[in-house]
Amino acid sequence: MSKPRVLVIEDGHEYSESLGRFLSHAFDFVRAGDGHEALHLLGSESFDAAFLDMRFDRVQPEQLLGDREAASERFSGDREQALRFLENNQGAYILAALRKASHSLGVVWSYDFDGEPRRWKHMAKTYAPLTYLSDNASPKDIQERLSQAAQS
Repeated sequence: MSKPRVLVIEDGHEYSESLGRFLSHAFDFVRAGDGHEALHLLGSESFDAAFLDMRFDRVQPEQLLGDREAASERFSGDREQALRFLENNQGAYILAALRKASHSLGVVWSYDFDGEPRRWKHMAKTYAPLTYLSDNASPKDIQERLSQAAQS
């Protein structure tokens, strides 16, 4: 039986390397470096789940999803602050784009929503199937969540 395929969406390599090191016995991992690449891969290959980072500060601004003009207006025309907002919340923009493109695979989000229960409730309702893990989750916790996401 083949292992579930997981698309790791991150702007670095930390998650894909760590996941591969600790969980390659249970999953096959493929990395996408930004939302555009993730959408391309999901449109051309089959995946059982996705592992999504929130912050994308290592990509070029043109690789970010989201309306920079609208974000700039939100910050009274401050384009730098708007760019930081898009970087810091890029995972949310990517998730919205995946769902808009009808990709309904389960997503495990690497972000600690414990301090933002209202935001999490909204995200979980809007973009299900979705779960999250804090950055200090154990390999066992990650494996359990990825297994659940792959079955959703």
